[in-house]
Amino acid sequence: MNARLSWAAGLAALLLLVGPAVGADRQPPPKAAADDAQVVAAKIDQLLAPRQAQAKVKPAAPADDAEFLRRVYLDLAGRIPSVAEARAFLADNRPDRRARLVERLLASPRYVSHFANVYRALLIPEAGNNFLVRLQQGGFEEWLKKRVGANVGYDRLARELLTAKVGNDGFGLGLGGANGPSPVAFYSAKEFRPENLAAGTARVFLGVSVECAQCHNHPFADWKREQFWGFAAFYSGIRSQRLMDFLLPGREIPTQKELTIPGTEKVVQARFLDGSQPQWKANVPTRTALADWVTSPSNPYFARAAVNRTWAYFFGHGLVEPVDEMIGATTTGTHPELLDLLAREFTAHKFDLKFLIRALAATQAYQRTSAGKDKALEDPTLFARMPLRGLTPEQLFDSVGMATGYRDTGGVGDDLFSQLTGGKRSARAEFLTKFANLSDRPTRAQTTILQALSLMNGRVTADATSLGRSETLGALLDAPFLSTPERIETLYLAALARQPSAKELSRAVRFIDDTVRDAQGGSPKARSAAYGNAVADVFWALLNSSEFSLNH
Repeated sequence: MNARLSWAAGLAALLLLVGPAVGADRQPPPKAAADDAQVVAAKIDQLLAPRQAQAKVKPAAPADDAEFLRRVYLDLAGRIPSVAEARAFLADNRPDRRARLVERLLASPRYVSHFANVYRALLIPEAGNNFLVRLQQGGFEEWLKKRVGANVGYDRLARELLTAKVGNDGFGLGLGGANGPSPVAFYSAKEFRPENLAAGTARVFLGVSVECAQCHNHPFADWKREQFWGFAAFYSGIRSQRLMDFLLPGREIPTQKELTIPGTEKVVQARFLDGSQPQWKANVPTRTALADWVTSPSNPYFARAAVNRTWAYFFGHGLVEPVDEMIGATTTGTHPELLDLLAREFTAHKFDLKFLIRALAATQAYQRTSAGKDKALEDPTLFARMPLRGLTPEQLFDSVGMATGYRDTGGVGDDLFSQLTGGKRSARAEFLTKFANLSDRPTRAQTTILQALSLMNGRVTADATSLGRSETLGALLDAPFLSTPERIETLYLAALARQPSAKELSRAVRFIDDTVRDAQGGSPKARSAAYGNAVADVFWALLNSSEFSLNH
């Protein structure tokens, strides 16, 4: 018991006293970069104001530090803050504490792993129902982590993906290990088919949905069939081969520039979506010409699609919706001048995603509260209040783990290859499977009965709120220097990253006191058990609250 008490007291000290674990307390970015981000942030708010005034809407009040803290951790690190991180930030009185926090998160490994998840979900949404792609997912995420970790420009990331060597002499299966991290999953997910690769490229990097033109000319679409197949011709040299039930890369003809439209005898040459023809260079691969055009600063689509998608990630709604159909006769943006500004600045700063994130996080719009019942603020196109957003499965699991101190000892990694080679699935992998296929619109996230039960009674939450297995509860209950209000305060910080209100604190203390008083037998052992169970019940209620499961 003495050993456990010593361990628990030490862990409690970590929960209560230790400073931030995500990165060091770094100085803000170089002054020029910080100033540029602040200038752009101010311009963003100025361009949002006229439409709010026209709608006669007064924007919501600024979020308090606790609300901002939890929001920015979820958005940049993919999880809620620890108790120590929350205490440190809430005790910080420096006027630039929010900018410092953003910078610390951008410099952390959590930012790298979280945004690798974000980009993986964007680039290979087919992973959920494609065995081979799921098998390659780990190698693809590692490839992304290297690019995100090095903060390569978004144009370079796109270029490397679009020009990656495909073929049986190229990057193989992309499972990691001896082959190393690889983007092969992007091509596998599209079945190495020119039409699928063209549609995926247009959707992700250009914000354009061209699939409707694949089979015929649609009377209401901006893209014609010949345009679609001309764009697909950039991928016409890619070949595939089948090995049993698996579709694998074959040998590529890198300079092929034409294909025959299926079902016809018409041969089309590779042509960009704006109608222009490439200036071909001898022995230069066809996809290199495609990458040159896609990532060019003069491309009318690339930067706009990137900033619109990033805006939608942080605000739950794009400046143009849908984000995959930015160009079209029926598609109009709500703030065209703002979209132009962001695209110009993003291009001028060499497609630096961290610069874009700094600017968005510094806006008044991002730092507004989500609280309030004013119906006038519910129009998502006004950006007058931060909307409620559902958590991704990864955010939800990692937040439960951070709140509870849960350690997943049940298996190996999340990707299918790790599971096949390591045997038993991890609790995280099981959790992500149950929570898969959520709405890709975070403001419309839905929770199924299975998901709700998984949170309430599943393996992770059961362990997390068990008196015998929860690190957080064990530390709190075994620490002799903590009072009941202090224990409740720590649980609120652990789950919700904020202090309880006076009413919440009083209600929780009363619940615990009543439970102990009603304990059967009345012996010290019975009262102690009742006390522990009551504290665990408070924690369970916090973890299953909508405040925990939503980003707000």
